[in-house]
Amino acid sequence: MDRAAVDVVRRFNRTVTQRVGALQSSYLARDRSLGASRVLWEVGRDGAAGREVRDLRAALDLDSGYLSRVLRELEQGGLAVTEADPADRRVRRVRLTRSGAAERRLLDERSDRLAWSLVAPLGEAQRDQLLAAMAVVERLLTAGLVDVRPEDPTSRDARWCLESYFATLDERFDAGFDPALSIRADASDLTPPAGLLLVARLHGQPVGCGALKLHGRRPAELKRMWVAPDARGLGLGRRLLAELELAASERGARRVRLETNRSLVEAIALYRSAGYAEVPAFNDEPYAHHWFEKRLRPPAPSA
Repeated sequence: MDRAAVDVVRRFNRTVTQRVGALQSSYLARDRSLGASRVLWEVGRDGAAGREVRDLRAALDLDSGYLSRVLRELEQGGLAVTEADPADRRVRRVRLTRSGAAERRLLDERSDRLAWSLVAPLGEAQRDQLLAAMAVVERLLTAGLVDVRPEDPTSRDARWCLESYFATLDERFDAGFDPALSIRADASDLTPPAGLLLVARLHGQPVGCGALKLHGRRPAELKRMWVAPDARGLGLGRRLLAELELAASERGARRVRLETNRSLVEAIALYRSAGYAEVPAFNDEPYAHHWFEKRLRPPAPSA
């Protein structure tokens, strides 16, 4: 543990929580906690339709028991109603009442005033510096919330990622993209021990994927690298790449290979910056213009 880093983070947390009023028993003088106020605000994000409870829990990374207590508190205050979704009775939705919508508007107004109070005392240069720093901190904290794990290629989230990947290629490639014409990387190829699929999630929602086809000590093949547009700028592509390289090394591969299309300039830049060297074509992928290879470090010996 880096003691200096921990001290900086804890000092930052103390300053922010005090400055925004998170320590007070009531937030923005509304006789409820910051957590309850945030739930109220999030419920009303989509207007009268409200939110699915499971979506709300994932978006806020809340324990189901705590969220249930907060929703019960909002219901008892006449601010929200939780009910079965008419389209699927197994799904619970929560929506704001008329009083809840009015309370949310008031919270918005007071939150705006609180936000302005953080920067109003500063000079213009200090204000710009603080706002820029806040944007950087938000992006980096969000990057730390992304969860990357192996996934069954047949799962709903995996299929959504792969379909989104295909759609992106179809849009970017000069002649479109047809998976049936490309070298195969089906579910069976991406299931251990033949291969591996990683899916990245942010607040419970899939935002990226990457895969390997494994061939023992022969070079592993990197496949299906994709990051959702909303998750770009978080360093997720580089993280997926590093985790796939580690997985390939741990499974015996000493090199990893990939092919890519010339239109994917961001991906090409990522591969080159990550140590991939361009090599002669090693397969007949019809959509490829560049072939890359990288020597992997052997896995660290276990303690």
